[in-house]
Amino acid sequence: MFQNSFPDRAEMASLVARMLWEIKAVHFSPDKPYKLASGMMSPVYIDCRKLISYPRIRSAVMDFAASTVLREAGFEQFDCVAGGETAGIPFAAFLADRLGLPMIYVRKQPKGHGRNAQIEGHMPDGARVLVIEDLTTAGGSMFKFIDAIRAAGGIVDHGMALFYYGIFPEAAERFVNGKVKLHHISTWREVLAAARQDKLFDEATLTSVAAFLDAPLKWSAEHGGVSELPTQ
Repeated sequence: MFQNSFPDRAEMASLVARMLWEIKAVHFSPDKPYKLASGMMSPVYIDCRKLISYPRIRSAVMDFAASTVLREAGFEQFDCVAGGETAGIPFAAFLADRLGLPMIYVRKQPKGHGRNAQIEGHMPDGARVLVIEDLTTAGGSMFKFIDAIRAAGGIVDHGMALFYYGIFPEAAERFVNGKVKLHHISTWREVLAAARQDKLFDEATLTSVAAFLDAPLKWSAEHGGVSELPTQ
């Protein structure tokens, strides 16, 4: 079990942001923005999968995740931890180990042969399931997994994202409407603050990223991307 129970929330967010910069999991590129799957143009990009390759950082992040869940949800609120295919699977294993809970994982769709299973592992009917993903942008992918678990008889009232974009009102609305409390550790705001503090970029780059975080779809439209998020 993790050693430092319930560290300060702001400190956890700041530390994770610095860890992400250290392992080059986050990138700023306003001049050559990234095109996301949604069609949105973005000056920021993150790859949380890199965390699995850095054991010391990975361990600290999972300690923070466990602390966040226990503080915000409670100590005896879950029967198992579920990871979504594919990025959420290793983090589900790490967090389940921290919390002393069974683990399952959820496919994006039924595998199409054999038992045609979408959920792998043992999930008793009525199990209270904590769903974890490495990151969530607007919540769409997490709810695909949540819906599958609910359809199979599981109960999902909480989700955990190690990293949350935190810039789309649609995301907050989706979790409220879906009756899921989203827990997270760090956001792009903390990543930008760490970049400013450590002087990682020139002021023009930091200003452009800040403009994106304040109005992401406006920034996207101005740089050749979509001006609204897809409904699904």
